[in-house]
Amino acid sequence: MADDARSEPAPLRWLDAATQALNVAGSLLILALMMLVGADVAGRNLAGAPISGVPELVTLSIVAIVFLQAPQALRSGRFTQTEAILSRLRRATPRMARAVETGFDVIAIGVIGVIVYATWPLFMRAWIRKDFIGAVGDFTAPTWPVKATILIGGTMLVLQFAARILRRYRAS
Repeated sequence: MADDARSEPAPLRWLDAATQALNVAGSLLILALMMLVGADVAGRNLAGAPISGVPELVTLSIVAIVFLQAPQALRSGRFTQTEAILSRLRRATPRMARAVETGFDVIAIGVIGVIVYATWPLFMRAWIRKDFIGAVGDFTAPTWPVKATILIGGTMLVLQFAARILRRYRAS
């Protein structure tokens, strides 16, 4: 596998490195979230004092984690898909299977592209208006970082789908 990675063009290696960095960031966010929830539960049960904003941070973090880790899930072949038809198609007509998989990838690029496109104005509004979640005087958190994560993670996912198409046809 290491030889395969070195034989790929530099842009694909850079894409994979950036994708892995996002995945690590998502894992660190999961760890931080687990520690925060644990501290909140302990605070509630031991001191009767919950940590303000934990539900809001969990809500924001789940979206961020999905968009941080989805590109690596796709890259490593762990993205959800049904294999029932494709495995039969690969055995019977490999070229048709490649065409079908490519069609699915192109559709995915379109869908994720629409999500990224639709998120841009939401990000800009959150940035300019300083949108936040929470209650003033208790806990507030800006929403723009999650919108930025959707933009970055979604763009990386689109690039990984495109790279998957490229790799599929380079391998054949």
